[in-house]
Amino acid sequence: MNVFITGASGGLGRALANECGKRGYNLFLTDINAQGLKSIQLGLERQFGVTVTTAACDLTSDESVDQLLETIDAYGIRFDMLLNVAGLDFEGGFLERARRDIIRIISLNNGATLRITHAILSRRRENHPFYLLFTSSLASMYPMPLKATYAASKRFLLDIAVALREELKDKQVNVLALCPGGLATTREAMSGIAAQGFWGGATTNPLEQVSRQTINRLLHRGGVLVPGALNRTLTFFGKLLPRRWVAAAIYHRWNKAQKAWSPVEFSSGSSKGQTLQQEGT
Repeated sequence: MNVFITGASGGLGRALANECGKRGYNLFLTDINAQGLKSIQLGLERQFGVTVTTAACDLTSDESVDQLLETIDAYGIRFDMLLNVAGLDFEGGFLERARRDIIRIISLNNGATLRITHAILSRRRENHPFYLLFTSSLASMYPMPLKATYAASKRFLLDIAVALREELKDKQVNVLALCPGGLATTREAMSGIAAQGFWGGATTNPLEQVSRQTINRLLHRGGVLVPGALNRTLTFFGKLLPRRWVAAAIYHRWNKAQKAWSPVEFSSGSSKGQTLQQEGT
């Protein structure tokens, strides 16, 4: 099986690549972090003996994506699975963010994901089942003050996954929306989880477990996966309450958490924030 993974050098992307390597799948990995890609390639090839191809790419750049697709076509690879993991968020309120940062969230989480999805579906192996993952978030289930753009971008991914699952089922395409809570992918993410106190830890799930569940569910059922019993319970009750009440409760939680935690400087931009290869709540 040939698997294409975006955001492959980040926490969830790396964990999913590792899970696929365990299963003997050949991998094509992309990420903006070329050094990280090389590191994971060497580790996967040494540990699992699978074929790993990498190509650094800025998925928000048309030119960079065109070069990526040319590389794929030069290899003549046809894929059986696409794991859309790459994503971006900046911490802080809507008016505290630069406009270009807000647009970048939508550009990567939505625009780039759709472009890659369309391109890889067009390069899938003929007459074989195809497995398609969209990495959404538990945040997609609620209106999220202080993370409004991010949560809305993840709601978009949830809705398009559900829609495409129905639209493409006759073409042997199985679609899954992954909606995790917190994931301890980086030191900054762990600090953010800790700042949320009890709820931060309670809604966080182990990366390896989430990765294993994700591939199993994608292969056998598709649909929507919310890892963790507490997260599924919160999702259920969140649907029963008026959305304005939910938004007020979330604002109280996040306002308190963000006062206890100052985001790190993001090296490739002018504003404070963090890039998340997989984002939770």
